[in-house]
Amino acid sequence: MLRYDRSRHVYIIGQTGAGKSGLLELFALSDIFHNQGYAIIDPHGDFAINNMKFIPGSRLNDVIYFNPADTAYPLGFNPLEVTNPNQKTNISSEIIGVLKRIFGDSWGPRLEYILRYTILALLDRPEATMLDITRMLTDKEFRKETLTYCQDTVVLQFWNVEFASWNDKFVAEAIAPVLNKVGAFTANPIIRNIIGQPKSTFNIRQIMDEGKILIVNLSKGLIGEDNAAILGSFLVTKIQLAAMSRSDIPDVRDRRPFYLYVDEFQNFATDSFATILSEARKYGLNLTVANQYISQMSDTVRDAVFGNVGTMISFRVSADDAPILAKQFEPNFESIDLLQMHNRNFVVNMVIGGEKTPAFSARTLELPPSQADNTPHIIEHSRRMYSRNREDVEKEIDATIKPVRNQKKQPAKPQPQPAN
Repeated sequence: MLRYDRSRHVYIIGQTGAGKSGLLELFALSDIFHNQGYAIIDPHGDFAINNMKFIPGSRLNDVIYFNPADTAYPLGFNPLEVTNPNQKTNISSEIIGVLKRIFGDSWGPRLEYILRYTILALLDRPEATMLDITRMLTDKEFRKETLTYCQDTVVLQFWNVEFASWNDKFVAEAIAPVLNKVGAFTANPIIRNIIGQPKSTFNIRQIMDEGKILIVNLSKGLIGEDNAAILGSFLVTKIQLAAMSRSDIPDVRDRRPFYLYVDEFQNFATDSFATILSEARKYGLNLTVANQYISQMSDTVRDAVFGNVGTMISFRVSADDAPILAKQFEPNFESIDLLQMHNRNFVVNMVIGGEKTPAFSARTLELPPSQADNTPHIIEHSRRMYSRNREDVEKEIDATIKPVRNQKKQPAKPQPQPAN
């Protein structure tokens, strides 16, 4: 598949065991050997682990392996970190979008209203993290100090006038849902040691511009489904914002192509995912996304996928999905064809040389044997270059969230007088 055509994005759908993961691995293998930069967001772990086996020694220094389950050496990833001041509003909206999708059943307008002003205030505070959301709402001294950094008159108006006018009972009722939702995420020590570091230990914009490799293993069995979904969603959001920041490179041709693979992408796709699909191409971000069922996507995300991807690949699918997908492959294929395909067989409607072509069927290639498994070296390199010792991280977080205030000064010890 031509590199140019991949800029139109790729969508892969198929039931478990049909061959979807193998095709993802083949795409990424091509990127490895063509010295392309890419990121993998994998909720199962198999894709991430298998991909590392094929990375040659010549690219070891390009790889950042992010495994939250490696608890002794947590990487730092701060969703509130501001690398471009012009993106503060976007950061706020994306974080709220992530949390709203995860907690949608119990989401409310007042919760969103308070959370938005909390995040906007924290984005002006140096080295703020997600852990500071709770402090902003419950610690008056911290809130007062944070507002000294705030330059937005509307945000200041909310805190100094509206919030300040609420009585204690109303405040307690209003902030309880926010504390509950954010606390469910930040209370996990594995996640806290990652998002509680004020400085991210890797720079996504730099990864993209320098053609490096980011492999994220979000195995749900190790960190929990909700935590994996939130962390993965924040990462996808940061990649989107990093891509959009490339507007500071005037010539589109100078924006180095970067490939993003997201398996089970519906777990990480907020409604703004439509924006990524429609605008990412001009920023050099090329997506390959995969999942098992159409029903896993929200209507907004589904419409964005069907309306924006240039190449659609279907392995064997469910009886519910086959009639819907068959419309994408007419007149060459019918829904019965999508139901009866053997493993590793697929049909594809793709762009070739920028032009849509009639759908055809194919079969995935066998993965070649890896020449040398450098996985241990990749893990060691990532620990050394991008991780920190857990004890040091926990001490830093404890010192931040439990500051010593109003500590009485101890009387100075009497000093011995010099002899006359």
